[in-house]
Amino acid sequence: MTTEKSKVSISDAAAEVVRQLKNTHGDLMFHQSGGCCDGSAPMCYPAGEFRVGNSDHLLGEVEGCPFYISESQYERWKHTHLTVDVVEGRGSGFSLEAPEGIRFLIRSRLLKQ
Repeated sequence: MTTEKSKVSISDAAAEVVRQLKNTHGDLMFHQSGGCCDGSAPMCYPAGEFRVGNSDHLLGEVEGCPFYISESQYERWKHTHLTVDVVEGRGSGFSLEAPEGIRFLIRSRLLKQ
């Protein structure tokens, strides 16, 4: 597993949602989905509920939660900075915020080369 500490951050609105989810579910983790259920979306799980492997990259932490991305997604996005944000609307994945009528999403920007 590799670590990229400066490639992920979180918006204020999403950070507030994470704090609320932590109050309900305890420690959390994020994994950037590769497209199965909800396109390419950041999925939020109770810590340890999603099994990460050797091909997952730890990009850093958002609001005290580790944020992982699969190797294939990392290869596509390795030249971008990812920001976790939140919008109204229910996603179709298994992420913890879905029952709240909101969903996390990624906003990205290219890093200077």
